[in-house]
Amino acid sequence: QVQLAESGGGLVQPGGSLRLSCAASGFTFGSYAMTWYRQTPGKERELVASIGILGGRTQYADSVKGRFTMLKSDIKNTVYLQMNSLKPEDTAVYFCKAERNGRAYWGQGIQVTVSS
Repeated sequence: QVQLAESGGGLVQPGGSLRLSCAASGFTFGSYAMTWYRQTPGKERELVASIGILGGRTQYADSVKGRFTMLKSDIKNTVYLQMNSLKPEDTAVYFCKAERNGRAYWGQGIQVTVSS
């Protein structure tokens, strides 16, 4: 059974940090491209960061460059999103996605709220 389970979200003050994790199971993790998305009510899901198959170049949305870092551990079947210098506009539900050859799996999402 394929599963992507996000964790690490919560409430943080502006300027703070959080680290999201997405633990994968039920598929060959190392052969899938992994992506973090986020979504706020009334808006489309936005790509935050992605890592291609077998690692490779990590890409980031302009809005998070220099603040967020995405890492992938093929040993732990987990991707991480280290989020620093958080801003209120980073508030969203964050999702991880695994994709290969048009087949995609999504996590259930986790809330991140940046507020004082």
